Amino acid sequence: MQMNDNQRIPASKADVWAALNDPDILRRCIPGCQSLEMASPTEMVATVVLKVGPVKATFSGKVTLTDIDAPNGYRIIGEGSGGVAGFAKGGAKVRLEEESPGITLLHYEADAQIGGKLAQLGSRLIDSTSRKLAANFFESFAAVVAPSS
Repeated sequence: MQMNDNQRIPASKADVWAALNDPDILRRCIPGCQSLEMASPTEMVATVVLKVGPVKATFSGKVTLTDIDAPNGYRIIGEGSGGVAGFAKGGAKVRLEEESPGITLLHYEADAQIGGKLAQLGSRLIDSTSRKLAANFFESFAAVVAPSS
């Protein structure tokens, strides 16, 4: 499964970059995130509870940041296990572009693979759930990062 999109965020590129590297902000924005901690400057460990159709699972995994080009972007590589529900792994290329002062475009290209019970649910359900989770993340992220009016 692949997803490409962009999100317009009413904040400076520097503020968006800082937020993308702040585990507390990310934890608040990732749907179902129970914990997210830095294990090293380029690795985070997370626990996320997700419900996809009739399957609800707790995923434990790690995320590694590579190809870091501060403050322009990086590549995220992640994998997690949800026990009998299955596994998920994938990555995303994230690129920041200053549209104007105080407005940043966040571009992403993501790919993911799943296995186990989750893979049996059907690609349309998985795709729609993934798109909904991504939309929820970016909506929350923009709201947290944007300066209060």
